[in-house]
Amino acid sequence: MIRIAVVEDDVYLREELIHTFRKAGYDAFGITCFQRAEQELMEEKPGLAVLDVNLPGKSGYELCKSIKKRCAFPILILTARDTLSDELMALGLGADDFLTKPCHPDRLLARTERVLAAYARMGRRILAGALSLDPDTYKLVYGGSFLLLAETEGKILKVLMEQYPRIVEKGELFAAVWGTEKFVDENILQVNVSRLRKNLAVLGLAGVVRNIRGQGYVLEMEEL
Repeated sequence: MIRIAVVEDDVYLREELIHTFRKAGYDAFGITCFQRAEQELMEEKPGLAVLDVNLPGKSGYELCKSIKKRCAFPILILTARDTLSDELMALGLGADDFLTKPCHPDRLLARTERVLAAYARMGRRILAGALSLDPDTYKLVYGGSFLLLAETEGKILKVLMEQYPRIVEKGELFAAVWGTEKFVDENILQVNVSRLRKNLAVLGLAGVVRNIRGQGYVLEMEEL
């Protein structure tokens, strides 16, 4: 069941939206601590996030921009603002759709289904920030360019993208790439990470894979 996060500070509207989604068969929930809204969305990684614009603390626009740099789930902006500039700003920050309030439930559900269907058509691609990886061919796409990674490098990047923005411990990488944490020379991992970085540099991504001393590796894409 697809989970939908509703980030709306009007309690009555929030509950109405949650009810609409649940009635349509979605697992909808609300986020009420707006100071932690970004953190909660990063942890929950819902199938869709519905964001109001006028929120306490960070605006929906700021949340959208920040989340799109770090996660791959779709975002629908729902706001009382109805100017073209507002819509263009939302879409320019990475929002997948824009609706003005009040919005008829049928229109909301239709737009929701359209956004989710578009993401479903993307197949098995793994998304992290601005990166897209085909886990079958290890084809990496970024900024209109692409490269094909060797299997071992592709597996390493796949794990880092799946766990992004969490730090992935070396043992996890050994298990995912080589099938065991035992009898694997750590130098093998370092050599393959170096090769991965060298290949990523072709796309201007040389500094994306970061080594966290004593912990493991993480993707760092704040500037992408």
